[in-house]
Amino acid sequence: MAYLTNAEKPEGCVFCRKLAEEDDAQNLLVYRGRHAAIIMNLYPYNTGHLMVIPYQHVSSTEELDRDTLTEMMELVNVCMRILRRTMHPDGFNVGINIGRAAGAGIAEHVHIHVVPRWTGDSNFLTILGQTRVIPELLEDTYRRLVAALQEELGTAPGGSS
Repeated sequence: MAYLTNAEKPEGCVFCRKLAEEDDAQNLLVYRGRHAAIIMNLYPYNTGHLMVIPYQHVSSTEELDRDTLTEMMELVNVCMRILRRTMHPDGFNVGINIGRAAGAGIAEHVHIHVVPRWTGDSNFLTILGQTRVIPELLEDTYRRLVAALQEELGTAPGGSS
């Protein structure tokens, strides 16, 4: 909610800005593919919350070409594999919110959420206090996921072999 309610948002698309910058660690960008990237959510629903973002700035999957859609789904599977290996979740929520009415916080740039879930991970704090407890610093999670991704794909953080 902090991002959604902040009146002083920078100009332009946050995803396009992060994809254009070179400091992947600073931007929590885990992997760069040919058509899409994996990035951590700065305001995660759960520890390890990842997003698959196409380089193309469009608001709906209908506007993406087949190669981009295929790579995005392959990267969703990569996300689940590295999250299983590093965090051992009991399940996942995988979803795309298209449009503000559907819950998209960044509606202008379509993306796929990959959220690891554990039995009992929702409690009264989330519901009543609108507060989530994330037991690990984002930077620590980033390092763990990049290391797992390097094992999975044999790549450096930016996606190069």
